Amino acid sequence: MDVSTTTWAITVIVTIAVIALDVFVIGRNVHEPSMKEAGIWTAIYIGLAVVFGIGVWMTSGATYGGEFFAGFLTEKSLSVDNLFIFLIIMGKLAVPRHLQQYALTIGIILALIFRTVFIALGAAVIEQFAWVFFFFGAFLIYTAVNLFREYRAHEEKDEMVDNALMRFVKRRYPSTDDYHGRAMTIRQGGKKLITPMLFVIIALGSTDLLFALDSIPAIYGLTEEPYLVFTANVFALMGLRQLYFLIGGLLQKLVYLSLGLSFLLAFIGVKLVFHALHEYHWADWAPFGGEIPIWLSLSVIVGTLVITTVASLVAARRKGAEDDAVDNADRRAV
Repeated sequence: MDVSTTTWAITVIVTIAVIALDVFVIGRNVHEPSMKEAGIWTAIYIGLAVVFGIGVWMTSGATYGGEFFAGFLTEKSLSVDNLFIFLIIMGKLAVPRHLQQYALTIGIILALIFRTVFIALGAAVIEQFAWVFFFFGAFLIYTAVNLFREYRAHEEKDEMVDNALMRFVKRRYPSTDDYHGRAMTIRQGGKKLITPMLFVIIALGSTDLLFALDSIPAIYGLTEEPYLVFTANVFALMGLRQLYFLIGGLLQKLVYLSLGLSFLLAFIGVKLVFHALHEYHWADWAPFGGEIPIWLSLSVIVGTLVITTVASLVAARRKGAEDDAVDNADRRAV
């Protein structure tokens, strides 16, 4: 895929402009977006991603178009899982609803910064060393196994909320228990104190860093084009703040999301290992010569997400019906 410097420059400028619009225009009023507002902006951002993907398909061919959509769907899925952690952080740190929009905006900007850095590093390493695909593949398989274990153990990721960095800040700097709007520090009695908002930003930033470590190897398993890696990540993060308010309640119902992501990361990890074997001409025995085609990857991604979502909603409905039956039985017993 031949991407000119001009195209890169336009893409970066448009990205900065959209972020500025989201931060300084849409999100300038500290408020909890209504379902209508969140739904409209979520639809706009997803629509823009679809239009961009179709544009890539038409100008650069079906392979690159398919790689963009596969990367976008994977990154969006990982971002939704990221939202679930954000939900836990907001709850544990008791962030007022009207301040959550601001905190999410900062979190998403940090996520974009971290991912951009890792994209650049990943592209440079991949260009020089084909063996890095072995490392990426092994890392994703390891991550997939850990996700599966967490799902089996029903572990809540509270360590994201109270990590080493937060404990260090709490020990070193005096703080206040009350939120003071967006302020991260205040002066009280002639003393400078940090507010809970700073802890929220630290927790969100730490989470973003960990998710960037997972997401970048995952998308490089679907495309080696840095431009597609970057744009897929940008579109996956755009509208994430609005999506948080739109599906906040639904996130709790996606009980099989971690299981589905575990399978996807394992699949992409295996794909990366086969790709590395192909680069060294050690995979002639494998189907497709070791290079799993993008149409198969896209089919696996879409199929996994559909099955995961449907199964989660069915399980949530069944659990709701069982809870209602128990409540009715208790009322009759009384």
